Amino acid sequence: MTLLDPHRAGRRLDADAAALEAALTRAEAGEAIGVDDAEALLGADGEALDQLLAVAARVRDEGLVAIGRPGVMTYSRKVFIPLTTLCRDRCHYCIFVDTPGQLLTQHKPTYMSREQVLAVARQGQALGCKEALLTLGDRPEDRWPEARAWLDEQGYASTLEYVGDMARAIATETGLLPHLNPGIMTRDELDMLRPTAPSMGVMLETTSRRLYEEPGQVHFGSPDKDPDVRLRLLEDAGEARVPFTTGILVGIGETLRDRAESLVALREIQDRHGHLQEIIVQNFRAKPRTAMQDAPDADLVEYVAAVAVARLVMGSAMRIQVPPNLSDPQEFDLLVRAGADDWGGVSPLTADHVNPERPWPHLDDLARFTTEAGFSLKERLTAHPPYVNDAWLDPAIRDATYALADPDTLLARTTPDGALVRPQPLPRASEASVERSDSATRAAGVSGSTTPVVERSEAESKRLERAKRVESAATAPFPRLLSRAASDPSSLDDGEWEILLRAEGADVDALAATADDVRRYTVGEALTIVANRNVASTHFRRVATGEPDTFDLEALAEIARDAAELGATEICVQGLVAPGQDAEAYLDIARTIKDAASGMHLHAFRPQDVADLADRSGLGLGGALAALREAGVDTVPGTGVKVLSERVRGLIAPTDLEIDRWRENIAAAHRAGFRSTSVLFYGHVETAAERIAHLRELAAIQGETRGFTEFVPIPLPQPLGGGVPLVAGRPALDEHRAMTAVSRLFLSGVIPHIQIPWTRHGVPTSVELLRSGGDDLGGTLLDGRVLPGAGVERGLELPIGEARDIARRLFRPFRQRSTTYGDAPARAGLTAVRATGRRGSEGVDASEEGSG
Repeated sequence: MTLLDPHRAGRRLDADAAALEAALTRAEAGEAIGVDDAEALLGADGEALDQLLAVAARVRDEGLVAIGRPGVMTYSRKVFIPLTTLCRDRCHYCIFVDTPGQLLTQHKPTYMSREQVLAVARQGQALGCKEALLTLGDRPEDRWPEARAWLDEQGYASTLEYVGDMARAIATETGLLPHLNPGIMTRDELDMLRPTAPSMGVMLETTSRRLYEEPGQVHFGSPDKDPDVRLRLLEDAGEARVPFTTGILVGIGETLRDRAESLVALREIQDRHGHLQEIIVQNFRAKPRTAMQDAPDADLVEYVAAVAVARLVMGSAMRIQVPPNLSDPQEFDLLVRAGADDWGGVSPLTADHVNPERPWPHLDDLARFTTEAGFSLKERLTAHPPYVNDAWLDPAIRDATYALADPDTLLARTTPDGALVRPQPLPRASEASVERSDSATRAAGVSGSTTPVVERSEAESKRLERAKRVESAATAPFPRLLSRAASDPSSLDDGEWEILLRAEGADVDALAATADDVRRYTVGEALTIVANRNVASTHFRRVATGEPDTFDLEALAEIARDAAELGATEICVQGLVAPGQDAEAYLDIARTIKDAASGMHLHAFRPQDVADLADRSGLGLGGALAALREAGVDTVPGTGVKVLSERVRGLIAPTDLEIDRWRENIAAAHRAGFRSTSVLFYGHVETAAERIAHLRELAAIQGETRGFTEFVPIPLPQPLGGGVPLVAGRPALDEHRAMTAVSRLFLSGVIPHIQIPWTRHGVPTSVELLRSGGDDLGGTLLDGRVLPGAGVERGLELPIGEARDIARRLFRPFRQRSTTYGDAPARAGLTAVRATGRRGSEGVDASEEGSG
C-alpha cells in the first residue's frame, strides 16, 4: 500500500527536481533538514539517490568517529518474549495478535506464565543473550474480558503491572536486561516501570492522521495508534528520563510528506529531552491473513531513501537501526550505504514473533555481511552507551546493567579473549533493592499503578498465594522434571531424560504440551517446508542401460530443469553410486544439476557418500569436500547413520559408515562450510540410553561446529527391523510424541528446528507431532514429470498448498523456506505443484534414507 506521489522515477516535475537539488545542497553543507527538504530527499532516485546515500554515510561516519568507534555497527543479542498476543487494537497489517477464541483453538495461554517467561529467559542466558524484549498487545483487558479475568485471578491490577513483575523476575533470576515494548503508557506507568528496565520503546510509525481517522486505513479503529497519543508518550518518556527506542514504518499508506513530518517530529522531541537512543526505520512486509495481505511490500528505493533521510534529519549522534530480518542479505550493503549503524535486536534462540515469516540471520552470517559492507559487528546492550550511566538508569536496574557493560566502551562486556559474557542472576540484595525502589516510588506519590497502595497489597497477597500453589504443584517429580527440561535442559542427566522418553498416559500429554510451549516461545509459530525433489545417486549410470529408474547425465539435466519449472528450490541427492561407476560420478552429478538449473540449491551426499568419493578418488576427506564445493554442492544430508552406537550399527545396519568415521566426516563438512541436517532412526534395537547418548553427541558436535540446521527423529520402518516400542504396550502415537517432545526439549537452543518426517508418519500423525514440539515438515518431495522413480520416497508428495492447509488446520502461519531455513528464493512461481504420486497421508515408503 505504499503511496507515492505520481511524479516518480522520471516523471518528476521540474519544481520537485529543483527542490531535491536544493535539499541535497543544504544536506551536504550540514544544514538542518526541515520538512520540505526531507520530503524532497525522500523522493530521490537514480543519481540523486546515490548522492543522498553518500551524504548520509558521511554524516554517520563522522558521528562514529566522534564517539570513538569508527567502522562499527552494533546489535543486541536478545530473546523475544511475547507476554500476551491479546490486544485492544485492530491494526490492518498485524499478525501478532490473537483473539481469545484463537488462543483457545491453538492451546495458547492468555498470558505467558512466570514459569514460561523464565524458561525462555534462562535459555537465552545460557546462549549469552543480554536483552529480554517483552512485547505484547496494548491493554488487552480493556477489550477482552478473558484478559481482565486472568489478571484478576493472578492478582494484577493491569497488564502493565504484570509486565513490571515479569521484568523484575527476569533481571533478578537471570541477569538479562529487560527492554519493554508494552504499547501506550501514561506518565505514572512509565515511572512504575522505569526501575525494572534500562530502556523501553514504542514505534511512532507515522504522524499521519489520515491513516488513523479514515475508515479502511491501517490504523482506523486502533485507539493506541492515534499519532497524538503516541507523540504524548514520547514526550512523557523524555520527561521521565527513560532511554527510549522509536521509529517509523515505511510503506503502510503514508505519503512522502507524512514520512518527512514524522522524522522531523522525532527530532524535535529529541531536541527537547535527549532520551531517544535510536530511531528504527522499518520497512512494511505484508502478512498473510491480514487486511493488508495483498498490499505490496515497501519499495526498496523508498525504504533506502527513508533510512538516509532519517540519518540526515536526526544527525550524526543518533543511532539509526534497520531490522536485518526484514531485508534480504543482498540489500544489506545498500542499507549501510544509507547511513544505518545498528541492526537492532537479533536472537540466537527465539523467532521474531511479530514477523514470523522473516527469520533472523544467523549471527555469524550477520557478522560476515557486516564485514562485507566495510564494517565490524559489535554487541551492545539494550541501552545504548550514552544512556549507561547514573543520569539515565534507575538505581534499581543499575547493578544489572553495569555488570554487562564494558567499562571502556559501555557496549556489551566480553572476556579478555573476546568471548561472550553470560548474564548471572542478581544477588538477592539487588532483588530487594528493586522492590524497595518500587515501594519508595509509590510512597513518594509517583504511583506505579492506578491501584491504591492498600489494593496493591491485596494483589500482592494473591500473587504470593498463587506462587505457593504453583510451587506445590511443581514439587511432584514429573512436573518438576518437565519444568527443568523447559528452562534449563543442560541440568538434566541422562537418566532424567530417559524418564521423559518413557513417559506414559497423562505424562506424555504434559511432555508434549511443554515441548510445544518451548517451540512456540523459541522458534515461533511458523510451520515451514522446502520445495524439493529427491534423486538417488545409486541410480546413476555413466552410460544409459535401460534399467528402470536409472539415469545418465543427460536425463539428470532434464530432471533438474523439470524440478525448477515445477517450483522446486532444492534437489536432494544421496546414495552410494552403483558398483562399477567411477568416483568422478559424484562430482559430475553435482555439476550437471547446477548447470541445468542455475540457482537451484544442491543438498547432496551423505557422509558415507563423501567417504566413498574420498577413498576411491584418492582425494582424501578434505580434498573430496573441496571438490564437492567446487562442483556446486551447497549443503549435505546428515543421514547415513541410525544411532551413534557401534552396537546398534552392528545389529541393524552393518553396512553403514563406521560411527567414528561418520562423526569425523560430518564435523569436517561443517568446518569446510557445509551445513547439514541431523537424524536419529528410532524404534528398533536401540535403548533409551542410546537415544539420549545420540542426542548428546549431536549437541556436542553442534557446540563445536554450529553446522546442523535441523534434527529429524525418524521411525525405522518395520521391513528394516523397526516398529519396536521403547515402552511395551505404549500406543504408537505416544512413542512418536515422546521422541519428538524430548528432541525439542533436549536440543532447544542447540539445534533450532525439529523436522517431522511426514512420509513415515502420514499427515494425521504428523499434525499431532507438530503439536509436540515440531516446527517443520521437511520437503515437498516432488516426483517430477521426468523419471519420477529416480528418487527415494517416490510416489509421495506434499505440495505447498497441502502443507499450507496443515498450517491452517493448526492455526499457525505458513512459510516456504530455503534449505537453510531462510526465505525461499524467488523461482518460477514457487508453486511446487504435484506432478505424479500419492498424497502425503497415504502410503509409507520403506526406504531408510529418504528424510534429511
